[in-house]
Amino acid sequence: MRRFCVVPLLLVLVEAAQKSDLGGDASAALINHSPMLIQRLQDLFHKGNSTDTILRIRTANSDEVKVIHVHQLLLTLQSDIFDGLLLNQSEVTLQEPAECAALFEKFIRYFYCGEISVNLNQAIPLHRLANKYHMTALQRGVTEYMKTHFSSESAQGHVVSWYHYALRMGDINLQESCLKFLAWNLSTIMSSNEWVTVSDKLMVSLLQRSDLVLQSELELFSAVEEWISKNKPDAPVIEKVLRSIRYPMISPSQLFQIQKESAVLASYHNSVQDLMFQAFQFHSASPLHFAKYFDVNCSMFVPRNYLSPSWGSQWIINNPARDDRSLTFQTQLGPSNHDTSKKMTWNALFSPRWLPVSLRPVYSESIPSSSQSNRLEEGKPRLVVTSAMSGMDFAGVTFQKTLLVGVKRQQSKVFVKHVYNVHQSTDEVFDFLLQADLQKRTSEYLIDNSLHLHIIIKPIYHSLIKAK
Repeated sequence: MRRFCVVPLLLVLVEAAQKSDLGGDASAALINHSPMLIQRLQDLFHKGNSTDTILRIRTANSDEVKVIHVHQLLLTLQSDIFDGLLLNQSEVTLQEPAECAALFEKFIRYFYCGEISVNLNQAIPLHRLANKYHMTALQRGVTEYMKTHFSSESAQGHVVSWYHYALRMGDINLQESCLKFLAWNLSTIMSSNEWVTVSDKLMVSLLQRSDLVLQSELELFSAVEEWISKNKPDAPVIEKVLRSIRYPMISPSQLFQIQKESAVLASYHNSVQDLMFQAFQFHSASPLHFAKYFDVNCSMFVPRNYLSPSWGSQWIINNPARDDRSLTFQTQLGPSNHDTSKKMTWNALFSPRWLPVSLRPVYSESIPSSSQSNRLEEGKPRLVVTSAMSGMDFAGVTFQKTLLVGVKRQQSKVFVKHVYNVHQSTDEVFDFLLQADLQKRTSEYLIDNSLHLHIIIKPIYHSLIKAK
């Protein structure tokens, strides 16, 4: 029987023995010296006393060999890969990429103490080592580190490379987390050094999403044009990327401008000619009339999360735990040039401690005021967005309300970490900041004790009865 299979049983037996020793004696206590044991194990590794196995770490295209003396028991108990490699072996040679070889001694130290430090540049090689040697807990730990450090500052950027790595490794969970961060912070990514490192596949995946957060569709087109010019992908990729731009979301004057000035559009005019023509048609008539002749139930007519004032409003709430706040703002009725002069007025209400009516305290002289205030403290943050023009009928269009929550300012930039969609039937954001403690100044949801929100209103068109 291999030794790593026996470990869980031994741990259970030890824990059971400890509980049995304590029994029901109220005066019994558990003396815990496990930190001292871990320290002694670390000393054992550093001093190399009583080692019984040698690991030789080699890298391709290099004669350098790193030699590490280890205790076989500690490796085989925690890794079934090492258990197989070291079966009846006291010396083994391992081939590793240079970046993994540089961290291999640090990786082995983890077997002795269960603790390891990691920075942005070390995340991928440590994750790769943990995956290769089936160190599941370490792999999960590095993955969580990556997810919580997307917005950390780095000279060349790191989220795009993490996505490409997750794609190669088949780590779906990490892929989705990277994609979500890139989508929600696309304006920042497009202006960084990371943008040109985006692969063809990642670019296509991003442009298919409706949850991209950026200033405007024109900003996206300009960034895509720059990416095409610098990366020079194959013609089919360029055509697919250009056809993923939502041209109806760009104003007619801007469409004329990019038609005249864009070298990429000039080269691939035939590939997008039908989309450009359709965009001009969309702007020339009312959406209601346009929907009678064309199918508007497609992504081309769905706005993304645009940050320009025409689509919503930023809302910075200072000291949000203090009391209720309200905001009134206006947006244009829709992206069609036919509707640019028509405005919609919206009311937003934020409450830091809201309770349903059934749970609200009944104020009475017979009920202590302390218990009433405690009940109020149990309330959760709530945000409601309603139209101030609820009596008006907008045939063929509904409004999708989206709320962005910004966190962690980096070089005066606010990164989006949370996106909520307001439920159409209630105008309320469900699960809004459910885990947030807004009374803590150190809360990850607060920047300088302020809650940074951005409300976006997106008109969604629906096909009506088509004209014959």
